Amino acid sequence: MKDRSKEHGAPPQGAAIESRRDFLRKSGAAVGSALSFGAIGLILPDELEGVTTTDYDWTKHRWIYLIDTYKCIGCGSCVRACRAENEVPEEMFRTWIERYQILAGGEAHVDSPHGGEFGFPPVAEEHHKTKSYFVPKMCNHCEQTPCTQVCPVGASYSTRDGAVLVDPQRCIGCGYCVQACPYGSRFINPRTHTADKCTWCYHRLTKGLKTACVEICPVNARIIGDMKDPDDPVHEILATKRVQALQPQLLTKPQCLYIGLDTEVR
Repeated sequence: MKDRSKEHGAPPQGAAIESRRDFLRKSGAAVGSALSFGAIGLILPDELEGVTTTDYDWTKHRWIYLIDTYKCIGCGSCVRACRAENEVPEEMFRTWIERYQILAGGEAHVDSPHGGEFGFPPVAEEHHKTKSYFVPKMCNHCEQTPCTQVCPVGASYSTRDGAVLVDPQRCIGCGYCVQACPYGSRFINPRTHTADKCTWCYHRLTKGLKTACVEICPVNARIIGDMKDPDDPVHEILATKRVQALQPQLLTKPQCLYIGLDTEVR
């Protein structure tokens, strides 16, 4: 499998990060005291719930995200839409697409050229594959998320309607959450020097809009649903389709789920 550490966010080295680490060391006593009471990264003030409209009531929503691997065609429209909507820096990705080619001997060949943003080249003739498919990936917005647990200043947090977000005003760019994420979905933004990731386009959700990637997908391979809405189609999908989490053995309880996920996918 291609090494995506550079694409998806190994913490940058440099003066900006070092200065933040110096700050973290100097404030270690205060942070340690807060952690001892379980205040950091677990319970946050209401103003950090990310509400962007006066009529949005987070108590009435519980978001869930579905990706249909049977439908995805690897066109990269979702990656481009995400970059445009969220001003994602070049060579960084909030969402990306991987192509799985299962060779005749059972070996899985995986590639993701530029995160799949511009599609994929034809399969090489020497690859005698038995099947091939595309798997979009992103932050899994876990219920038991390691990234919020390791954040020393409470910048990574979970909203009460299911999203996992980062408060850029609190983030000190230490990179702990980037290292803790088992899905490789976080990176340090080279412009802001703070942690960055998929937000489910929370600024759109709170205005009654779909995420940019869901809106743009030409084959409806991506779905954002509301578990508190009894009429939402996601209920029927969860009841009738083969839906599962990525790497469920990690026990992070992802809220990003996959339809038709093959066993080769990691």
